[in-house]
Amino acid sequence: MTSAPSSPPTSDDQRRSARETHARGPMAGIKVLDLSIALTGPYAAALLADQGAEVIKVERPGIGDIARWVGVAVNGMTSLYFVCNRGKRSIVVDMTKPEGADLVRRLAAESDVVIQNFRPGVLDRLGLGYEAIRAVHPDVIYCSLSGFGAEGPYRDRSAYDTVMQAYGGLAASQADPDDGVPVFLRQTAADKVTALFASQAITAALFARARGRGGQHVQLAMVDAVVSFLWADAAANEVLTESDRSQHSSFVAGFKPFRFADGWGIVTPTSDHDFAGMCRAFDVAGWDDPRIKTIAERIKHREVLELIMDLCYAHAANLTMDQATQRLEAERVPFAMILTPDQLTRDPHAVAIGLFEMQDHPIVGKARLPRHPAHFGATPAKLSDGTPGLGQHTDEILREMGLGERIAELRAAGIVA
Repeated sequence: MTSAPSSPPTSDDQRRSARETHARGPMAGIKVLDLSIALTGPYAAALLADQGAEVIKVERPGIGDIARWVGVAVNGMTSLYFVCNRGKRSIVVDMTKPEGADLVRRLAAESDVVIQNFRPGVLDRLGLGYEAIRAVHPDVIYCSLSGFGAEGPYRDRSAYDTVMQAYGGLAASQADPDDGVPVFLRQTAADKVTALFASQAITAALFARARGRGGQHVQLAMVDAVVSFLWADAAANEVLTESDRSQHSSFVAGFKPFRFADGWGIVTPTSDHDFAGMCRAFDVAGWDDPRIKTIAERIKHREVLELIMDLCYAHAANLTMDQATQRLEAERVPFAMILTPDQLTRDPHAVAIGLFEMQDHPIVGKARLPRHPAHFGATPAKLSDGTPGLGQHTDEILREMGLGERIAELRAAGIVA
């Protein structure tokens, strides 16, 4: 656990510079009210902030977003919170109190998008569900994120990332082929996949509204996101129900890493050219055997293919990563050396393309983030900065709402902090 960070003020110059930069992004002019916590909703909102949206984050008194307390931290701010809440302004409001809920409704009435990931029904009971917000803002795009969805026998279950990896098939799809033990990805894959679907769905809803189709309630369950993500390539036998189930559903399941003399890498010989090139790179003969020369024959003669692949793995172990790189590049074979996040930040290609950006933050100091993934030619996105301290912008936002004279009163009553 970490201690909650202090809230150093953001200078007017910094704030003005950030807003001017983001005014050029594709989401410029869009206002987002982020009521969500942890990763899924906050990360989706952060991506919109990168693209120019103005995002106000509402947090609970005292603890704030639970992400503030999870994982590696510097001066009380965690990496998880830092990444998922960049470019936002933080206001602390007790939504469980009627006047606090009223403040949130007022913020929602001025927002294009509202994002929340509470259990189904929680915000309805607080008067902050879709119907209540639509009553004050009919054109709102209201995005509700949940684990198992708003219906069905599992609707009230708590749903964390590992729960969804288990239920949605990710853990089973990663199972060890020898003993069948399920393997969980050592990252919050289900949360992040859902966040990506959410940001796309919100954008689509805004597009529909811009074409005159009004606001709407966007509901997205993690189970839908995870299963949709899985199904494209890891559930082939469930797609083609009359298929030969002796074949593994995923066409990448058979690939395993190559061990070189000083590290690890992966080679992905999908085409006939790639397969031949890999064998030549590792000085393995026999690739032109008619039984494995083409992809169709390799599928039919797996026992021969496995012998050749065993030789490739054995020969690769005698090469350094640099030697293997030179040989595989010469053969134009798809490959990559397996890098840690630390190694990736120093890799020549990553450095050359500016994959990472450094920021100087008043709480955590020097910080590194990957650049925004999408590059817009006419409306450039920019990695948002200024991840807020808890309640850093409470007074500022209240003044914008015309409540400057009531700040002390609201704070004394525990409505805001």
